[in-house]
Amino acid sequence: MTKYRIIDAHIHPFTPECGKNIARFGHPQNVEELFGELKSLGISRCCGTFIVSAESLDFADVMKLNEAALALREKYPDFYVPGIHIHGGYPEESCRMLRNFHREGVRWIGELVNYSMPVGAYDSCGMMEIYETVSELGMVLNLHVNTPELAALEAAAKKFPRMNIVLAHPGDGDLKQRLALVKKYPNLHFDVSGTGLFRWGLLRHLVDELGAERVLFGSDFPVCSPGMNLHGALSEHLTEEEFRLVLAGNFERLTGL
Repeated sequence: MTKYRIIDAHIHPFTPECGKNIARFGHPQNVEELFGELKSLGISRCCGTFIVSAESLDFADVMKLNEAALALREKYPDFYVPGIHIHGGYPEESCRMLRNFHREGVRWIGELVNYSMPVGAYDSCGMMEIYETVSELGMVLNLHVNTPELAALEAAAKKFPRMNIVLAHPGDGDLKQRLALVKKYPNLHFDVSGTGLFRWGLLRHLVDELGAERVLFGSDFPVCSPGMNLHGALSEHLTEEEFRLVLAGNFERLTGL
């Protein structure tokens, strides 16, 4: 246990009716086990989307996942913060949905994972139309970005400077490219899930390069270990204020929690 408040900004819940259990080795088997594991580590809240693997998606598929996220918040209102999906092929429907969900208190979009859930290139005309609404509403966009998609990310960050975008995973082989891009645009941030913390000193490096205000803790649970990620973060040489920002404060500021 730790003295810091901790929000895991990157998890993927699932239920028997909806979403995919991305745990590689069988556990957790249900959302109670999923949340129980996080709570046992001292994590105060968590955020993330239901995901599936599909060759194509229509807007009904997106809404099913989003409604599941809202239903899970109803069941765990003090622990789970819903992340929702958008679809570049359905900009009008996505914008209308965003306005409705914003009135319901939803502030987080993503993680969007195009290789698993194709919703359109991040700089497509449809996505750019949706980003207008995201920016207007002050919502946060969490994107999984592969190296070839960095140019699309830059186009979105440049065109919508008031839209806060969080890159899921710092990456490893292309970290230098990602870091240069995030430094260039103040509305870009990192979450350190997945590939974030297995390299010793990476969290300290990101904080030194960007400032602690632009780095968020996340685990990518249940595909990655939340305990390993959390203790990896806590083992880095950050100040108390830097820990407070990375572990919870930045998420709270971006989402208004």
